[in-house]
Amino acid sequence: MATHAPESVAPEGVAPEDVRRVACVGAGVIGGGWVAHFLARGYDVTAWDPAPDAELRLRRLVDAAWPALTQLGLADGASRDRLTVTATLEEAVADAEFVQESAPEKLDLKRDLLARLDAATPPGVVIASSTSGYPMTDMQTDAGGAGRLVVGHPFNPPYLIPLVEVVGGVRTTAEAVAWAGRFYEVAGKSVITMDREVPGFIANRLQEALWREALHMVANGEATVKEIDDSITEGPGLRWAFMGPMLTFALAGGEGGMAHMLDHFGPSLKSPWTRLEAPELDKTLYDAVVSGCDEAAAGRTIADLVAERDQGVIDVLRATGRLPGGRKEGGK
Repeated sequence: MATHAPESVAPEGVAPEDVRRVACVGAGVIGGGWVAHFLARGYDVTAWDPAPDAELRLRRLVDAAWPALTQLGLADGASRDRLTVTATLEEAVADAEFVQESAPEKLDLKRDLLARLDAATPPGVVIASSTSGYPMTDMQTDAGGAGRLVVGHPFNPPYLIPLVEVVGGVRTTAEAVAWAGRFYEVAGKSVITMDREVPGFIANRLQEALWREALHMVANGEATVKEIDDSITEGPGLRWAFMGPMLTFALAGGEGGMAHMLDHFGPSLKSPWTRLEAPELDKTLYDAVVSGCDEAAAGRTIADLVAERDQGVIDVLRATGRLPGGRKEGGK
């Protein structure tokens, strides 16, 4: 790990509550989801992506997300007309008061792009990366103004799933991390501000453990794709929508809580159930997972499934009283 000390410069831009213009660099599934979210929260958004058909795909994604966002409740002044797609990265960030980078997960690309963004973005403006795996320490190596670079890790789709994990690298200032965390809250997100870099962050670590187990069960013929998905949606997933795994297990201990749970079930932790090492993704497993998903889709298109997922998330958020708040109300 690099040994740089965090830089001492605090963000010089506007306060999180006063941001009006956001730049989104990278307009794929995640970047486009961020664009839709920020537009729905009433921001002006400039976007850039190097793909020749980026604007067409981006506007199509925003249009597809808009009905769900309308159900959630649009902020005052929210409009798809407030999106501008620029020809260059420099144009996109020229007047930005916050930048969200969502480029593909390639370390060299991230390093180069963050350095370019740092050079082109007005001084003091915080730049966040949507990376799902790389620590900011590894990505900020080529940026002169690395103190303002943070991770703002969302979950798909960013316009619906509230969580954002915020963390800096060794050269990131504490002020930049705090500013980013507050900005996301104002923008209607639920924020975990991490005090240290963790490989895979928090939620991805938990997701990946479940994903590995699922692949092993498919590979060994122990469960079908549909059985695995049903086991979550009809089982623990119903609890996890409002209570996490730790408190859920504490309740399994009855009146004795987690202490009784650990005393009673602790020995089973050594049972050879888990296969946390990733299985070999050979053609047999690949085909089984792909065909299993096709069967589980039962004729529904990707667009159908996206609409079903979005409506399901909205219903869960509504049922649990966690519909995101608008920017004008100042947060969640």
